[in-house]
Amino acid sequence: HTPLALSVSACVISNDMPGMLEEWGELVPLSKGGIGHGGLRIECIRIGGVEIPNHKRVEYSLQYIHGIGRNRSRQILLDLSFDNKVTKDLSEEEVITLRKEVTKYMIEGDLKRFNRVAIERMKEIRCYKGIRHKLGLPVRGQRTKNNCRTLKGKRASVAKKKSASSSDE
Repeated sequence: HTPLALSVSACVISNDMPGMLEEWGELVPLSKGGIGHGGLRIECIRIGGVEIPNHKRVEYSLQYIHGIGRNRSRQILLDLSFDNKVTKDLSEEEVITLRKEVTKYMIEGDLKRFNRVAIERMKEIRCYKGIRHKLGLPVRGQRTKNNCRTLKGKRASVAKKKSASSSDE
């Protein structure tokens, strides 16, 4: 399959003229058998800087946004009193209200930045968690004798010591 050259959030397949793709207000012909096969109208919804999938229900589509999990996506739907329908079936008004609701939460870049700053602060004040972060060891009390290979990296081979009886002679 061939990658799309244009931004997915800006593409709308035109119902008025089958086989044409509307890009930033101008019509561009579609290749045969591509995403516009059959004259379907596909809008790519972008919420919180993330393109969420069209073919999934809203509850699961929202979970593609960093910082929104199962509980928060359900809470957003309850707050807006939306049905959990497929994302491509949302109207323009519903998408706009969904975007406004999602912006109330700390998501994506802001959340990542907040966590990075918190870890840097712990490293600076040299608290236990900060030291563990700095040394690249588990932070939350896990054992380190056997596991935690993800944090420690590959095993370093250690030469075995000779037995005491052979060194005395």
